[in-house]
Amino acid sequence: MTVKLAIFDCDGTMVDSQANICRAMEVAFDAEKLPPPDHHVTRRIVGLSLKEAMAVMLPSGDDALHHRLAEHYKAAFQHLRGSGAMQEEPLYEGLIDLFDRLENAGWLLAVATGKSDRGLSMVLHHHGLTERFVSLQTADRHPSKPHPSMIDLAMSDAGADRDNTVMIGDTSYDMEMAVNAGVRAIGVDWGYHDAQELMATGADVVAMQMGDLFEILEGELHAG
Repeated sequence: MTVKLAIFDCDGTMVDSQANICRAMEVAFDAEKLPPPDHHVTRRIVGLSLKEAMAVMLPSGDDALHHRLAEHYKAAFQHLRGSGAMQEEPLYEGLIDLFDRLENAGWLLAVATGKSDRGLSMVLHHHGLTERFVSLQTADRHPSKPHPSMIDLAMSDAGADRDNTVMIGDTSYDMEMAVNAGVRAIGVDWGYHDAQELMATGADVVAMQMGDLFEILEGELHAG
């Protein structure tokens, strides 16, 4: 029996988490007496592992500074969560219906995200999604996107091959990761990078709304 695997990014693809990410980044930069980064700049690095994200945001800094900023960010995020100041990270509209349709059509679901194990677990638990996925891959156990390691292990967990696996994400890092893994890349237009950039970095197609994804996935599986 053919195993069909749909791997989803989290931030910007399944959940809208930009408010908390931007706030934690401001706190992290302030801890090093640096001016707060523009929110547009912060949104651009969503999906990368923390240290790599800091290097992109502050290329003039050294490795030690990038490491400190990553640690400040983690501490700030944990403080937001523990103090009750964290804003709701809602699911994008239509996601649950999409998951239902995919599962009814025989798809297995997985996640590949720049979040930590703890961060992903809390989001999935909050929304009652934990049991939906056969594989959860995070930045804690892999090189940063666009390295293909997350996709490779998700396929191994699911027993899927490259021809029957798709990666769905909102950033160029997700598209490049899919290309590096040799699987189909599906972009979404409601996240942090625009459709033109997603196509330029390897997307086979970009969904403009959640309702388009089921037909796109079923079509892409049999394309070419």
